[in-house]
Amino acid sequence: MNWFEGALSVKAVMMSGRRPVIKLVIDQKKKDKDTAFILRQAAQRQIPVERWPREKIDQQAAGRTHGGILALAGDRNYQSVQECLDAPQPFIAVLEGIEDPFNLGYAFRTLYAAGCTGVLMGSRDWQTAQPTIVKSSAGASEQLAWCLCEDLGAAVRQCRQAGCVLYCAQRSDAIDYFDADFNQPIVLAIGGELRGLSRDVLEQSDQNIVIPYARPVRSALNGTSAVAAISFEVVRQRR
Repeated sequence: MNWFEGALSVKAVMMSGRRPVIKLVIDQKKKDKDTAFILRQAAQRQIPVERWPREKIDQQAAGRTHGGILALAGDRNYQSVQECLDAPQPFIAVLEGIEDPFNLGYAFRTLYAAGCTGVLMGSRDWQTAQPTIVKSSAGASEQLAWCLCEDLGAAVRQCRQAGCVLYCAQRSDAIDYFDADFNQPIVLAIGGELRGLSRDVLEQSDQNIVIPYARPVRSALNGTSAVAAISFEVVRQRR
């Protein structure tokens, strides 16, 4: 179990239904509209609420940006590849090599805003990092379908067999991402700036894409920046 801090995180954890919520803790003096909304939602879901003094909440919380609202919740449930494919026009992201939970949360926030229908990643235990991911994503990580794959290459293969086109952010044999056709079912694979994408994913690429730079820059953009740039080109094309 983990403690989730702040109104955005608590609302996302409570309302997404992706994990069991054990209880909420709210500052006993807090009486604003957001608190009233959270209390109503908790009552509808029969989630216990405890009112604590601010000093006790400060002692329990990891940081000081909790705003007097905490949630104690269990492990998240993850989705299958098929659940990520079930959208009318899938836009699935494959993320590799984004290890920092803050950066991963930022990537989730961007992908959710851009209409991504699911995220595929290699298998890893993210449990202790969940509060950071949820907070840095402004709750978006709880809203997105998230699949942890024992065999990421096989998961990508399943998506391609279902009719998705695989675009890999990889400089070799690439076209500008502005010239890619994102107005179709797609898988967008983006790797971190250090290790990039694995061979199991790259060997299946239908088309590599690259972000053109305005200056001669040798270093690659970090993964979260690449996610933002390409994801909103998907949005532009699908409008």
